[in-house]
Amino acid sequence: MRLFVAVNLPSEIRERLAAVQDRLRRAQADVSWVRAENVHVTLKFLGETEAKRLERIRPALAEVGRTGAPFSIEVSGVGSFGGAVPRVVWVGVGEGAEPLTRLAGQVEDGLGRVGFPKERRGFTAHLSLGRVRSPRNAEALLAALEEAKAEPFGVAEVAQFDLMQSELHPSGSVYTVLEQFPLGTA
Repeated sequence: MRLFVAVNLPSEIRERLAAVQDRLRRAQADVSWVRAENVHVTLKFLGETEAKRLERIRPALAEVGRTGAPFSIEVSGVGSFGGAVPRVVWVGVGEGAEPLTRLAGQVEDGLGRVGFPKERRGFTAHLSLGRVRSPRNAEALLAALEEAKAEPFGVAEVAQFDLMQSELHPSGSVYTVLEQFPLGTA
């Protein structure tokens, strides 16, 4: 099973993100857009994982939840990774980025103790909206991103994080919540 750990967003924010995706699509860039219901903050990507490893993953994540505390994140601003030809279109996290980064580090440490290798890159609080497949209309996309760079999408309460399964289908990825881990349940 293909697994990752994420913070999921309320539907109101996902609807606002879908609206900005619609505006960005007008640039007609070659982007594989993430379906709005799939937009999330990835805390840790585990990849292909044997089901038997769940018996070690679940307690490690539950411990992170018990020692954490709920917080809020402000979802705002649109940008890209990759320079003149973007690779990823993202939405940022303003207020709340620090506790989110701390949570990602705790997830990283907890799963490291049960055999998952640490990420080489540091955590950057963001939500991926799309992946650019080619340089077609990259300039138009960058112009559209500039127009939306400071746009606010709302505030989300982060009271839990989720262990997710990703199933790849021709129509796109389907995500399923395997388990929710509340914050501050010590």
